Amino acid sequence: MRNIAHTACELLASNQPFVMATIISHSGSTPRTSGSKMIVTADGRGVGTIGGGIIEAGAMKKAVELIEHGQSALIPFDLSVESVASMDMICGGQAEVLLDYIAPMPSNRLVFNNWRELFTSGASGSLLTVVKMDKGKVGDIHHGIVSACGEIIGDLPLTAIEQDQVEAVASSSMIQTLSIIGGFVVVEPVGMICRAFIFGAGHVAQPTAHLAALVGFSVLVADDREEFANVQRFPDAGEIRVLESFKESFEGLDLGPDDYVVILTRGHLHDKTVLAQALKTPAGYIGMIGSRRKRDAIYSALFEEGYTQADIDRVHSPIGISIDAETSEEIGVSIIGEMIQHRAQAKK
Repeated sequence: MRNIAHTACELLASNQPFVMATIISHSGSTPRTSGSKMIVTADGRGVGTIGGGIIEAGAMKKAVELIEHGQSALIPFDLSVESVASMDMICGGQAEVLLDYIAPMPSNRLVFNNWRELFTSGASGSLLTVVKMDKGKVGDIHHGIVSACGEIIGDLPLTAIEQDQVEAVASSSMIQTLSIIGGFVVVEPVGMICRAFIFGAGHVAQPTAHLAALVGFSVLVADDREEFANVQRFPDAGEIRVLESFKESFEGLDLGPDDYVVILTRGHLHDKTVLAQALKTPAGYIGMIGSRRKRDAIYSALFEEGYTQADIDRVHSPIGISIDAETSEEIGVSIIGEMIQHRAQAKK
């Protein structure tokens, strides 16, 4: 989603209109769920996905037509009808896709720049799309941002009561659609961006950091070796720290339950040093690389220092899902797979 926000801002900055395609409701089995989003440009390029297949193909074709006429539309898709079944589509659900024409105008630049900033800063907030209906068709659409504190950016045609309703659901982690006079409002929370704190900048850390950024984590890499912890080796990292010592791993960092600690240092002594500090944070995920033998030795040492079984139970070690990984890249896939799984379960 961060990539979509960035693309939207780049297109608006270069005076290019586009359509934002969003699944605003679904039922039954569909390729993607509500909130899935993609951008379609005037030349038919797509950024993001709403699930591929007949839904995405139909939405993209219609989007190009809408850009040509400067219009928006609300398109229903039924994957249970005979014509779809004959194409071996196995989903069988229904989805409603909003094709939102975005013109390169100052008000849209303001809103979408603020939307991108939510992803960049990690702050909470929601993208608001106010859709006015006219005789069953989409009329005017207005966009805005509501911050975590309730401040609304953008000129939105909402009554005081409707604004209160929007603010009431803005803290939800799920997309919401609210009925208003003459239309509806789509409230899409950005939420806190999960951060991946990767300690150790060796060969496994490189693909792990790249994949973490690719799947939407904000990445910090830390090591005590400047020749390893640098932007040339970690171009996808939002922050790189060169530590005096791993004993200072979390100095100046404020971790929360949405944060992920990934311990990949070059030796078990450093791993233990970082793990001992990580267990004093409220991080929602703590993973440590290494064999079971090394892990158990570290756990025994931590027990002697006063750490409890409840502390140890927080740790994923050996880190990653079991896929018989051997190379650094395969281990990175294993680690990120476990992090994706943990993130998805945390949303339920």
